[in-house]
Amino acid sequence: MKHTLSVLVEDESGVLSRISGLFARRGFNIESLAVGPAEQAGVSRLTMVVEGDDRTLEQMSKQLNKLINVLEVNDLTRIPAVERELMLLKVSAPPENRAAILDLVQVFRAKVVDVADNALTIEVVGDPGKLVAIENVLAGYGILEIARTGRISLERASGVNTAYLKVTSLDKRVPA
Repeated sequence: MKHTLSVLVEDESGVLSRISGLFARRGFNIESLAVGPAEQAGVSRLTMVVEGDDRTLEQMSKQLNKLINVLEVNDLTRIPAVERELMLLKVSAPPENRAAILDLVQVFRAKVVDVADNALTIEVVGDPGKLVAIENVLAGYGILEIARTGRISLERASGVNTAYLKVTSLDKRVPA
């Protein structure tokens, strides 16, 4: 199972290296990693996606908490959270395909951030599923380059679990 961990750390040199080293020494792959300033000066928020069972992640969280610069570790996997990722795609876009590509950009609520004679650079922000979907659709046109940020995530202040709402609203549909 994939887990999303949100880790608050002191903003000091070497903290990221110690955290990634901890995972590497135990044979864990970090699938996604994003680090940036948190709401408090001198503190950074590190968001990582790792794979493992609950017991393993509990042990990893304990190990993280033992590191001197780690202030707080939260597993956001099973609590309502907002998750986003950014992707830039450079797509082959000769004049005969450009209109179709621009239509797809609108459907995915993405935006074109650079235009060249035979290519478009597209910015997509959303949950990881949205990014995979647009990548799959645009693959047929020829993807020239891709750059993705790691996943970032915050616990929902409202406590509303949108994944649960999607499932329950589908269950309540009346058959046609």
